[in-house]
Amino acid sequence: MPESPIHDPEAAATLRARLAEGDAARQALAARSDAQALLDRIGGHSPFLSDLAVGEAPSLIRLLDRGPEDAMACALEPLTKADPASPREAVATLLRRAKRQGALVAAAADLAGLWSLDSVTGALSDLADSAIEFACAHLLLDAHRRGQVRLPRAKGEPRAITRGSGLIVLGMGKLGGRELNYSSDIDLMLLHDPDSAAYHEEHGAAPYVRLARDLVRLIEERTGEGYVFRTDLRLRPDPAATPLCVSVPMALTYYESLGQNWERAAMIKARPVAGDRAAGDALLKELRPFVWRRHLDFAAVADIHSIKRQIHRHKGEKGAGGTIAVAGHDVKLGRGGIREIEFTAQVLQLIWGGRDPGLRDPTTLGALAALAGAGKMDRRAAADLADAYVFLRNTEHRLQMVADRQTHRLPEAPDELARIARFMGYPDAEAFSAALTEHQLRVQSHYTSMFETAPRLSAGDGEGGSLVFTGVEDDPETLETLRGMGFRDASSVAAMVRGWHHGRPRATRSERARELLTEMMPALLAAFARQREPEAALARLDSLLGKLAAGVQFLSVLHRNPRLLIRLAGLLGAAPTLADHLARRPAALEGLLAGTHAPPGEKPLATLPALLREARDLDDALEATRRMVVERMFEVDAAALEGRMDADSAGECRSAVSDAAVSALLPAVQADFARRFGEVPGGGMAVLALGKLGGKEMLPASDLDLILIYDCDPEAEGSQGGARSLAPSEYFIRLAHQIVAALTAPGAEGRAFEVDMRLRPSGNKGPVAVRLSSFQRYHAEEAWTWERMALTRARVIAGPAALSRAVRDSVQSALTQPRDAEAVLADAAAMRARLLRDLPPDGPWDIKGMPGGLTEVEFIAQAMTVAHAHSHPRLLRGTTRDVLRALGREGLLDEQEAETLIRAERLWRTLLSLLRLTVGKWREAALPPTAEEAMREVAGAKVGREIPNLDALRRVMEEHASAVRDSFARRVGAFSAAAAK
Repeated sequence: MPESPIHDPEAAATLRARLAEGDAARQALAARSDAQALLDRIGGHSPFLSDLAVGEAPSLIRLLDRGPEDAMACALEPLTKADPASPREAVATLLRRAKRQGALVAAAADLAGLWSLDSVTGALSDLADSAIEFACAHLLLDAHRRGQVRLPRAKGEPRAITRGSGLIVLGMGKLGGRELNYSSDIDLMLLHDPDSAAYHEEHGAAPYVRLARDLVRLIEERTGEGYVFRTDLRLRPDPAATPLCVSVPMALTYYESLGQNWERAAMIKARPVAGDRAAGDALLKELRPFVWRRHLDFAAVADIHSIKRQIHRHKGEKGAGGTIAVAGHDVKLGRGGIREIEFTAQVLQLIWGGRDPGLRDPTTLGALAALAGAGKMDRRAAADLADAYVFLRNTEHRLQMVADRQTHRLPEAPDELARIARFMGYPDAEAFSAALTEHQLRVQSHYTSMFETAPRLSAGDGEGGSLVFTGVEDDPETLETLRGMGFRDASSVAAMVRGWHHGRPRATRSERARELLTEMMPALLAAFARQREPEAALARLDSLLGKLAAGVQFLSVLHRNPRLLIRLAGLLGAAPTLADHLARRPAALEGLLAGTHAPPGEKPLATLPALLREARDLDDALEATRRMVVERMFEVDAAALEGRMDADSAGECRSAVSDAAVSALLPAVQADFARRFGEVPGGGMAVLALGKLGGKEMLPASDLDLILIYDCDPEAEGSQGGARSLAPSEYFIRLAHQIVAALTAPGAEGRAFEVDMRLRPSGNKGPVAVRLSSFQRYHAEEAWTWERMALTRARVIAGPAALSRAVRDSVQSALTQPRDAEAVLADAAAMRARLLRDLPPDGPWDIKGMPGGLTEVEFIAQAMTVAHAHSHPRLLRGTTRDVLRALGREGLLDEQEAETLIRAERLWRTLLSLLRLTVGKWREAALPPTAEEAMREVAGAKVGREIPNLDALRRVMEEHASAVRDSFARRVGAFSAAAAK
């Protein structure tokens, strides 16, 4: 028995007294002189082992009489001799008794110096193997009795029952490597083989999934007799999306197509521990090419390195001058800890093990020896790492022996740290700390020398935490790092990112995509953490990744351009609609990368006519148009959202895009139509834009308000030159339908436009295409005031030159006819009253329809134009702000009043644009924080003062709305119940 200072002599005496007052076996143990040193060490350091010694005294007596091997065999013997068909309660009791006895024997052999580290961990692993085998045999027999599986043998020892059962139980991690801790979880992967004779087609996989669930409950449930092992099944393929027990074909498919390098590292230690072991061996043999590759490219090696580079640097590792702070240090995950040693061995095994099978030892100490023997590691380094590994694992064991807690962290309290120091055989904490620090510094030195060239993946440039997403569970320090970055729901973020690394979205299923994702993860999270609602922004990225067919191109663009990543995070943080567009069209990132946009005066789709001339057919022409329109609109919306383009410029640019698309498509549609129906002599069609398009004020997702006007030779009786002749009216009506269908047809890029034809003469009751003469007559004789008001923004955007001039002249003629100004204004006031009565504002953020909102500003400009255009033709400006400015110059409005209305109209368009980009239609009083912040910033810039909160924003809006209402009442007319009827 090695000498060891007793931490708590009083507790040691208490243990001896408890034994002396017990039954015969306990009294016998207490009386043995050869047991005193062991009992003092157990009692003076570990309350947990003290309780075991009292409860399982015969096991310690057997150990003292016959040695630890015999005592452990006696503890495990019932798991091979008892009947697995026993009742569930009896099985649970048997398992827990074996665990108590086996754990006590292993600990006593360790503390007495009778077993080395590998003997201790091997014995604990044997205990786990036997417990799992017995539990699986019991559960398989239960399924067999229910007729859910067909066992080849339903009697005998557990191994005979589980053989050929179709159930494969792989031990992973410490259990797989036969390196189990005292209080370690057992990492298991459960699989079922559909080709097994035991597989029942009627029940399928369900019995095996149920067995997995029952196995976990049976082994880890705490009863009055304790528990067996905590169990973790999350190392199975894609654990968030697969059942607890996966099929062998599914596992093979996963590893062949989606398996990651960290999963290759995990498979180094995998071994069958229960169930159909022959089938388990066959599965691992089939997975060898996945784990052991003969050739590794540099990208794969870098990804392997990232497994450790993403492990978080724990708090308390550094003290003054860069020394390791022992108190509170994590001996597993901290600097110079167990994980660094394991990682070093596993990385070198993965690099060289494909060429040299002798390097595939699943144990850490065995791997280090093999690597040194093969010349793949410096012998001094291997020896240092092996010595440190033994020391750190022994320290880990002592930490867990105290109270059977799964911990790897040294106590921070001086008295508790002294307990561990004495448990390790040191006289005090200072001596232990010196030994620990020496080992850790050596580990760190060797680790750094081997992997110093690997770039660091961290959450920042300083000493901030790194990020772990390669495993299957939340790393506490990673969660802390995420919270420090600004994520409130760190666990959800970690789960989302793990899903990306597991290849859950199609975009991250290729090895290269995951490599890119790993390398850019710190920068990506930092960019999204800066958003007002970082979790929501990241969720939009998750949705985007889920919609992409492949991710390498998308991720490569972001990886090469950190500035673009920041812009993308900003857009996804604020604008779900733009996120949807990116999901459909990742190439739009290239437009963002340019960072500039064509000025409104330039032709935005200058290359479109040439593309359409090269199109093979109309479908090709439509697809090219949709692609360019959607890309360009996205760029404009992004620039507007980011504040690089104001509402005026953005409206003009969107309108220019629409003009160019309609102008380019019209000839293509006409040519396709003519191939079938020929042409009408002297015929042509013009497109008249009204509404936001006509006024060059288009907002995001604005409809195209259009009137299609045609003309032809009065003598023409029908079309000529086609397979079928149509009368002129039918010809142009059908052509109009074709034009509208071309503009609105959905495609891979989505729809280019939505079209609204309700402003044509007679509205929805009238023909889709109207003849020029009918258009002229209608507006001269029949049009309502509201139709003439709509005409104030009319603008020809496509069509033959002569017909376009004729339409423009017709519009001007219709608007400049002499009118009764008072009657026009009274009509406008009544219309506005009816709108408020029949279509009241749709919530507090209906900026268009609310009293004093955008509609009323436009009504003022349009009604006054119709009322006064005869005597003031300069009012025919189309764009609302230009009309208001002209009304001021013409003396019909005070110039200050005109500027007030212009400011209000611009504010309304700006806010409405932001609403559409950020939240769409919003009916609630409160806005999402991102939308509120954007609107407050923009409104503050417009009014020249800070707007600190939502109430202040509402007050600013009320001020502008009040000014508009006052102007409307003064210039158009006050509302009244009579006027609304």
